[in-house]
Amino acid sequence: MNESVKKQLGRPRSAQSHQAILQSTLDLLAQMGYERISIDAIATHAGVGKTTIYRRYRSKEELVADAIESLREEIEIPDTGTVGGDLDCIIESAVKTTLTPLGRQILAMIIGAASSSSQFAQVYWTKYLKPRRQAFHLVIERAKARNEIQADLDSDIVFDLISAIMLYALVVKPNDEPVEAYIRRAISLFLK
Repeated sequence: MNESVKKQLGRPRSAQSHQAILQSTLDLLAQMGYERISIDAIATHAGVGKTTIYRRYRSKEELVADAIESLREEIEIPDTGTVGGDLDCIIESAVKTTLTPLGRQILAMIIGAASSSSQFAQVYWTKYLKPRRQAFHLVIERAKARNEIQADLDSDIVFDLISAIMLYALVVKPNDEPVEAYIRRAISLFLK
């Protein structure tokens, strides 16, 4: 049987069922926490069969990561012409998104799930953080080409440091300074 015929067999996936699965996952995650939710509970809450979920996801980790990401806006990698301008845009977008009640809830879900499950942490890293890190590489490479930063600066380390600084500033709020200003000041220490 050729590939086009194979793809036509079976019921088409329902967008409505998919949304119900994602929303049920988020609801149960907020109510019960990562460790206590199961595919059975999600299926029951969503009003779908477990097979409907397993057609889309190989594991609870993938489903939870996808549900969390369904709430997040993709951070655009800007090109303002300067590394400072690019970083300002990234910081402003990330902080604006995270400082909302929903943004804080998402951050808590990610931290909670990743802390209690190394499998979730790995799935989230592979599907969402690593591609963002690779996209951020463009900001650093453009800055190198404009001789704004050292030619040997490691873009992966810069991304990791910026992520850590943002997470720390958003969770701990170390001083009365606006979060964006604190992040910019911290980043300036290693981009000189």
